[in-house]
Amino acid sequence: MAIIVNLDVMMAKRKISSNELAEKVGITAANLSILKTGKAKAVRFSTLDKICEVLECQPGDILEFRK
Repeated sequence: MAIIVNLDVMMAKRKISSNELAEKVGITAANLSILKTGKAKAVRFSTLDKICEVLECQPGDILEFRK
């Protein structure tokens, strides 16, 4: 997959745990894990919006395109 998910990097920078982020975003810890590992096939804009709000970042800080 050419889309790299750097969610774990942003979480470390903000010093927030997976469980805390999942709770604040309103998704399950299991779904957050799927997203973090890059196994997700899609992400809702509303979820991405909330993640960015909680982590105080831009979508490009989380998602990266590599050939």
